[in-house]
Amino acid sequence: MTEILRSLLKDIEKRMKQAVNVVREELSHVRTGRASPALVENIPVDYYGSTVELKQIASITAPDAKTLLIQPWDKSVIGAIEKAIWKSELGFNPVVDSTVIRITMPPLTEERRKEIAKMAKKIVEEGKIAIRNLRREANDEIKKMTKEGKISEDDEKATQAEVQKLTDEHINELDGIWEKKEKEIMSV
Repeated sequence: MTEILRSLLKDIEKRMKQAVNVVREELSHVRTGRASPALVENIPVDYYGSTVELKQIASITAPDAKTLLIQPWDKSVIGAIEKAIWKSELGFNPVVDSTVIRITMPPLTEERRKEIAKMAKKIVEEGKIAIRNLRREANDEIKKMTKEGKISEDDEKATQAEVQKLTDEHINELDGIWEKKEKEIMSV
């Protein structure tokens, strides 16, 4: 296998890993009934005339499975944080307790769990589509190299098989991530 093909495979693998990481990141923000700082850390807060993410102005912790604790570094912004949480439409009821904000996770109904699972499944499917698009892009590049005489037909077939192997690995990884997330969402 030529150096140009090794380089192509490395690039495609790197980009497929990025696609999987994007899915992981997006799923970390999907509510599962468990308290997780990721649920609120990206809420935009009006902070002295500019908009910043909550994680930039406060410490966010989950002392237990049902509670989030938000401690702003600047106590004067506590009202703005509370307002931002209300505006976020996440369905949380923030309670201001002097210098901290507590959020108790409301229980999820079965219907809401199914909606959340459907949304999470869509995120995973978008990740799979991204990986398949990368496979198509790689295969097009390989065919182009064969037409230009840069690689042999044997190299073309071997490299396409390698690209398919990478595709299968990353799609299986997404399936595993989905199964785990679905269990998290559907467990009471």
